[in-house]
Amino acid sequence: MAIKHYLQFSDFSLDEYEYVIERSRLIKRKFKNYEPHYTLLDRTLVMVFEKNSTRTRLSFEAGMHQLGGAAIYLNTRDSQLGRGEPVEDAAQVMSRMCDVIMIRTFGQDIIERFATHSRVPVINGLTNEQHPCQVLADVFTYIEHRGSIAGKKVAWIGDANNMLYSWLQAAQVFGFHVNVSTPKGYDIDPGQVAADNQRYTFFANPSDACEGADLVTTDVWTSMGYEDENTARLKAFDGWIVDQAKMQRAQPDALFMHCLPAHRGEEVAAEVIDGPQSVVWDEAENRLHVQKALLEYLVLGKVDQ
Repeated sequence: MAIKHYLQFSDFSLDEYEYVIERSRLIKRKFKNYEPHYTLLDRTLVMVFEKNSTRTRLSFEAGMHQLGGAAIYLNTRDSQLGRGEPVEDAAQVMSRMCDVIMIRTFGQDIIERFATHSRVPVINGLTNEQHPCQVLADVFTYIEHRGSIAGKKVAWIGDANNMLYSWLQAAQVFGFHVNVSTPKGYDIDPGQVAADNQRYTFFANPSDACEGADLVTTDVWTSMGYEDENTARLKAFDGWIVDQAKMQRAQPDALFMHCLPAHRGEEVAAEVIDGPQSVVWDEAENRLHVQKALLEYLVLGKVDQ
């Protein structure tokens, strides 16, 4: 079987996602019932971190253990990658010693070069351009709470970052629409969006983007690696907070999501993230379940156990 990587959301077909989502349901149910699910017994995951993480490390490491395997954590301080070893060489070596590799790094080109030289599946744990595992968890969370996401409307309020680009790919796969509102100067990079993607509409006014939305989602205004822009961003994003007034323009049963960590009073009001429409804690937990299904699928293919 050809090696399958998961480097961006568009790497899987709808059929593959439907399978992974069903496996996620099964795996989550078994987890809640304390039923063992050791489909990756004696398999090894290597996790390479060039960016800090809480949820990504915890969900992948715990998930691999819960599947019966082992997870090894490497950061650039502990590996030759941090001392200038070529990405291609690192991929050749690491992939001979494990069954699957997850990388959280900077440029998308780094993970693509790594995958090209890897003998095992490679998973994107986050890059500057894409965050497919988080959006997979978000889509799963929506389906869990509201059923099919096909034909629904998602409002993205914030800058054009890795989350938005993964959401735009997900919209093409699942057949929903994204209302995008970004402050001036933080717009979509056309090079990051497929030329045939007609699944989004831009709104200069963030409140208008929330009109009739089934899901409203956002992210921190200053992503990792952009801290020196914080003062300028706080000024540019004035008015882009997801507050109760914006949520009231969405559907009455609209959900609110945030990939976390969140800054209450900046990109989201406390009354929203801590309110009844928020599913951020389910969303965070679901990283564990969808990534277990993802690991299983990449290593074993479709299984029925």
